[in-house]
Amino acid sequence: MGKKRKTGSSNYQDNLKNKKIRFDSAKLSKDYPKKSRQETSGIRLNKFIANTGLCSRREADNYIQSGDVKVNGKKITELGTKVSFNDEVKYKGKKLVPEKKVYILLNKPKDVITTTDDPQGRKTVLSLIKKGPEERIYPVGRLDRMSTGVLLLTNDGPLTKKLTHPKYQKKKIYQVSLEGDLTQKDLVQLSEGITLDDGFIKPDAISYILPEDKREIGVEIHSGKNRVIRRMLEHLGYKVIRLDRVYFAGLTKKGLPRGRWRHLTNKELSIIKKGSYE
Repeated sequence: MGKKRKTGSSNYQDNLKNKKIRFDSAKLSKDYPKKSRQETSGIRLNKFIANTGLCSRREADNYIQSGDVKVNGKKITELGTKVSFNDEVKYKGKKLVPEKKVYILLNKPKDVITTTDDPQGRKTVLSLIKKGPEERIYPVGRLDRMSTGVLLLTNDGPLTKKLTHPKYQKKKIYQVSLEGDLTQKDLVQLSEGITLDDGFIKPDAISYILPEDKREIGVEIHSGKNRVIRRMLEHLGYKVIRLDRVYFAGLTKKGLPRGRWRHLTNKELSIIKKGSYE
């Protein structure tokens, strides 16, 4: 992780204003990733089943114990059994095939829920992925209903954990529009950190995007706490009218209109997997 930028850094302001964090264009990839060590040495049967998109690992354990799973024609009931990708695995007579890993970048619009389904029938991010992959995908992390911007969707569990677990500290940059001017005093207070109901929080960098416009600010932060930027500003009496994530773990929404999606490029996928953006 690089050095923290100071409040008011002109380079930070320029990058945020012009969104100069970018990648070279490349053809979209639909190729399978190279085989991993797991694919050559074998993986646990419940993980193999979960990787087909049939169910979760816990549910797979129940299917195994109930005798509904066969490997190469033999009923398997022992948990912890390992299989290779050359084995034939069937559930109730249906052959199971591991899903291809899918990585989708969405420029999330307002009034859309960051979840796979909603009991209240509200529009979800998955409803925007029309004519998308057959594989079951889910959003990585969260953006609240009225926030917009960069959102990754995938079926890659290990990558999701790496990008969302607090210990990995993945950088996010937001452009925030306020109803009124943010005073210099409050800007300094935010940069030094404030204490909310769930603890102390300090952004890595915060500044006006343009010196003459005190309603538009840029915030760089690693915290994954729920609605943390809105809560920080509301704590000081400010109303957020727009919150747009322009950068997440090496990804930007440059060239991607609001509400549209695309597959990650080979270069983006390599960067996000290696963590070489920080």
